Amino acid sequence: MGDYIVKSWKHFITITRHRHKVIEHCFKSGIFWQGCLHDLSKYSFCEFIVGAKYYQGTRSPNEAEREDNGYSRAWMHHKGRNKHHFEYWTDYNMKTKTIDTVKMPMKYLIEMFCDRVAASKIYMGDKYTDKSPLEYFLRAKGRMVIHPETSDELEFLLRMLYEKGEDETFKYIKNMKKTGYVFKEEKLAK
Repeated sequence: MGDYIVKSWKHFITITRHRHKVIEHCFKSGIFWQGCLHDLSKYSFCEFIVGAKYYQGTRSPNEAEREDNGYSRAWMHHKGRNKHHFEYWTDYNMKTKTIDTVKMPMKYLIEMFCDRVAASKIYMGDKYTDKSPLEYFLRAKGRMVIHPETSDELEFLLRMLYEKGEDETFKYIKNMKKTGYVFKEEKLAK
């Protein structure tokens, strides 16, 4: 029982540090209030208990739950309530009669960008660089069920972070919000 209490406390600290980092990034992106609501479901009984049980500190507890059970009940709960996850954006396609991806609205894509940068910082600690979130994305890209435009836009921002740095990228996002979220034709390496 003592180990569970310690893991619960460490999980609480980790998710709270992550939330605060996302809030900071959302503020820099011009979506502060959206950041304040970020990941509140992680404190719900359904998600928190699993997070504490599988806490490791170096990766998402959902991965460990998945390894143990073959699926993650906490992740299914989380992705169904948080629009900043591309997995939320699927629906039944009337033409193909299959589940299909839906393009994410830009305000949620921006929050997803902030979330990915913050998660990389929290889980990687001193090993984090501005290239880390891009590398994580590229490793998973071929396996992701994500709308192609959403994928391209996220990759664009992650590449900008790597090539131009955090200050320039958040400034770009904030300015993009002012123009109705129109991407300028920027030349970034591929």
